[in-house]
Amino acid sequence: MTSTTATSTMRPPRSEVGLIGWLRKNLFSSVTNTLLTIIGLWIIWKVITAAIGWAILSATFEGSDGAACSREHAGACWPFIQAKFSQFMYGRYPEPQRWRVDLTYVLAIAGLVPLMTPSVPGKLFNTLYMIVFFPIAAFFLLVGGYFGLPYVPTELWGGLLVTLVVASVGIAGAFPIGILLALGRRSKMPIVRWVSVGFIELVRGVPLITVLFMASVMLPLFLPEGVTIDKLLRALIMVALFSAAYLAEVIRGGLQAIPRGQFEAADALGLSYPQKMGLIVLPQALKLVIPGIVNTFIGLFKDTSLVLIIGIFDLLGIVQLNQTDAKWFSPSTGMTGYVFAGFVFWIFCFSMSRYSLFIERRLARGDRR
Repeated sequence: MTSTTATSTMRPPRSEVGLIGWLRKNLFSSVTNTLLTIIGLWIIWKVITAAIGWAILSATFEGSDGAACSREHAGACWPFIQAKFSQFMYGRYPEPQRWRVDLTYVLAIAGLVPLMTPSVPGKLFNTLYMIVFFPIAAFFLLVGGYFGLPYVPTELWGGLLVTLVVASVGIAGAFPIGILLALGRRSKMPIVRWVSVGFIELVRGVPLITVLFMASVMLPLFLPEGVTIDKLLRALIMVALFSAAYLAEVIRGGLQAIPRGQFEAADALGLSYPQKMGLIVLPQALKLVIPGIVNTFIGLFKDTSLVLIIGIFDLLGIVQLNQTDAKWFSPSTGMTGYVFAGFVFWIFCFSMSRYSLFIERRLARGDRR
């Protein structure tokens, strides 16, 4: 007669699972890791306590001028940000007309949110809205001079408005130009390939500051007498072309990563060159280089601060300009302004980074087994 013995499943030790197990495995697995963990925690503690002390405990939250922030061991001067906030957002844009800027932001969000949310239908309509309707509406709203709206010259624009305009136009212009340059560099036609290579290498070998300076100072010298081009428009064109050269190399890397069989399969199906690139090759290439594309866009967004060189005051430029206000002079005013500007830049750059990770994970679902 046989008997069976039931054995109960033994649970792993508590020191190997859960929070304790994770800490032992990742932070305290050896003497070296334990030492590095302690040093890291000490550094984090110092940074956090210093930041809290400067931004909250020792900060000034009320005041009408810099005298309130001039006490000994004073922290952040938040009344300065509160008093200058409207200039940081709009620059010198006329206050009665700032509703036009706000409406432009609303129209942009109304188009971007559905377009960037995969579950929202009507992507074709949203794309046409952002490519056709929104740029036209934004131009008439911001510039004015039509439909009873007062004209507002771009010399009065500034702050976050200029930063977003330069960044959005630069990204929207650089992306298609970068794709064309990448395809042109791989073209079998010598003239197209030479022109693309020459443009990319020329632009990549020159600093953006030099390009902006040439567009602002040197370009008007070659224009016919009486012909002028708006300074902001020149900056927008140069930023888009400059970023397109870098983006072209990123996209070219994606094109080179596509297996040769994909090109041959498209040719075997009898697809034309635009069909082959638009339907087969480019979707795969762009998917592979999403991190590089977003990295270029983030760099472009931060490089918008360089327009200050040609007298256009973006967010960082308007912060620096307001620091010269004698009424708000204090030892902590400058640092507070730079922290505020840096935090705004970080919000936009971090958002782009997280959205790119979301798109990568969504597009990678088909590759999982």
